[in-house]
Amino acid sequence: MSNIKLGATLFCYGTEYARGQYDFEECVKQAAEAGAEGYEIVATQMIPSYPNVSEEFLGQVEDLRNKYGIGPVGYGANNDKGMMVDRNLTDDEMLADTIIDLKSANKLGCKVMRSQYMLSPEAFERLAPYAELFDVKVGIEIHNPETPCSPTMRKYLDVIKKTGSKHLGFVPDFGCFSVAPNKPQWIKALKAGVKEEHLQMAASMRYAGVDIEEARQKLMEAGADPAINEALQGMYGFVQFKPKEALPGLLEEFTEILPYCFEMHGKFHYLSEDCVEPSIPYEELLPFIKKSDFDGYLICEYEDELYCGGTEFTKRQLQMEKRILNS
Repeated sequence: MSNIKLGATLFCYGTEYARGQYDFEECVKQAAEAGAEGYEIVATQMIPSYPNVSEEFLGQVEDLRNKYGIGPVGYGANNDKGMMVDRNLTDDEMLADTIIDLKSANKLGCKVMRSQYMLSPEAFERLAPYAELFDVKVGIEIHNPETPCSPTMRKYLDVIKKTGSKHLGFVPDFGCFSVAPNKPQWIKALKAGVKEEHLQMAASMRYAGVDIEEARQKLMEAGADPAINEALQGMYGFVQFKPKEALPGLLEEFTEILPYCFEMHGKFHYLSEDCVEPSIPYEELLPFIKKSDFDGYLICEYEDELYCGGTEFTKRQLQMEKRILNS
């Protein structure tokens, strides 16, 4: 039987934070008021002394835990291969950076660290003894356009099985289960002058698996506004979607990696007033997880592509998750 705890990443409030409307304390306060039982901190965004955690910041985290009743449960690592101007970081350098992240996650009391697949499977394997030393479980994020058992993710699954380490696993991002177009990109395209019929045409071609260049050509021949290209690129990029008929297959893949999932990211791009995410099938996903043996945090994560702030949407997301899980 599952034991699902609901949290929020402070990244949800990234727009408010970047504009200076919220400071770190206000982000924690808003997460608590929205109903989060814990929060993920994206290290590069909100730790002033990154990659290290200062005693001053640690003290602030503890003060806020006492004040608002929640603390950090997940640590979002960076894994940036492109920090050098002339080359990518080597596996040794990526591993060294990730070990520093592990140390910081441990200092903050986080039991889970979300990593990214810029950390190679080979470096991930070498990370196991360090994750065990610091007692922090490291999950590779499964992010759209990857799926739970896509070829890239299978390489990490092979490492997890090979090492047998209980500290290596996954953090699936629910965007990888998308079965409809991204609502914010659709809204932005309409505002830019793109006709609804041309967006529908683009979505139909994406569902059918038409190559992006062929789709672009057909849209231009149909007289589509060139502004459609941004939405089209998203449909074939990091906000891909599959037909609803593909969902059973995706859930079957999900079943295979579920025993190795330490945390999950409840991605949402948009929520209507009735608390529905139009592109991600939460009504199917959450009951599926509820019936499993998953024990951990479901961290809601808002991608603010409309730059309208995440305060209200995060409240709606947590309300939606509670409704489905309690039904």
